Amino acid sequence: MTHEQGRLGGEYHGTQGPLFWLAVRTAMLTALTLGVYRFWAKTRIRRYVWSSVGADGDAFEYTGTGLEKFLGFLAAIVILAVYLGAVQMILFYFGLTLFGAAETQAELFLQFGAFGITSLAILPLVFFAQYRARRYRLARTRWRGLRFGAEAAAWGYVWRAMIYWAIALLSLGLLWPLMTFRLAQYKADRSWYGNARFRQNGRWTGLYAAMKQLFVALGLMVLAAIFAAIQLYVLAGLWATLGAIWFSVGLLSYRVNAFVYLTENLVLEVPGADDVTFGTSPQTWNVLWQMVGGSMAVFAATGLVFGLLGAGPLLLIGLEAVPLHVLIVPSVLLYMLALAISGALWLIWVAQPILRHVVTRCTAQGTGALNGVAQRAGDSGADAEGFADALDIGGAF
Repeated sequence: MTHEQGRLGGEYHGTQGPLFWLAVRTAMLTALTLGVYRFWAKTRIRRYVWSSVGADGDAFEYTGTGLEKFLGFLAAIVILAVYLGAVQMILFYFGLTLFGAAETQAELFLQFGAFGITSLAILPLVFFAQYRARRYRLARTRWRGLRFGAEAAAWGYVWRAMIYWAIALLSLGLLWPLMTFRLAQYKADRSWYGNARFRQNGRWTGLYAAMKQLFVALGLMVLAAIFAAIQLYVLAGLWATLGAIWFSVGLLSYRVNAFVYLTENLVLEVPGADDVTFGTSPQTWNVLWQMVGGSMAVFAATGLVFGLLGAGPLLLIGLEAVPLHVLIVPSVLLYMLALAISGALWLIWVAQPILRHVVTRCTAQGTGALNGVAQRAGDSGADAEGFADALDIGGAF
């Protein structure tokens, strides 16, 4: 991290080797413990990643523990079971059920209705889990010994997320920037570094520039529809395919450019000092290359690993050199090892390069004011991402 006249520029110090072997070891332990160790595995990987991000010679620190994540998960499972059980009892009272084979179209329709209601019932918990998981990560992150934190405002985020998602969907995506900005603003305005508070400036209409590639994809789809209408189906198919590909790229471009706009309009309000401002300049095509190229490399390497590790047992079975039952346990262990290697390769060839690219393109200005930031009182672990783990929305790290 460089420091020039109150300006910090990011550096990432992580390397492939240590992260790869850490990921393989923790994945194998997770498999051998039937998934129980995954809470400690994620904690160990986060500690490595956090400590690899530097700021003016000081690395970030992750202080979460696997035990608190495990206990939070158990508590969340109990609450979810009671909540979903209550939902199913209400559905049953009204003659709706998810279980049993439908014998008529009416029963099939009622089952679809029950499934939709159950999904809507879970949706608030998804938003609740997202906010609480973010709050937990901030509360367990330190820099220069000072804690980050977020206010206990998960339910306020839930109803806002429900409303803005509905607006975005009903507008067929045209008001997607409104949802993106308002939810990001809600989270940022309730986040802290020590006793300094973040504030999200800007306007939601400023995110429309980030949708440029999505509008291009829409134009290609319209062109495909025109060709289909005049029965030029080959050209329609070609333009529709190009539009679908462009749409996928457009979604990534929107996320990257929305991140840029939000970061450049984010400030840290330090008591008694000037605000600290931020900047970033990740490139969409760099992120796309890391995602596509890295994923292809992982796919190819994974196929090779499965082939090499599976060749020995298959050869022994074919030659009848060893009884089949003797090879069951070794084969399962080799399969778990192959999966662990695959996951580790994704971390070092996809996730880490993208993180390095983003971190090294982030800057902060007016950082002399950070010397006036005081320590923040520690936040409770809450459910320690328990709901996020139970609903499988924990994220890459």
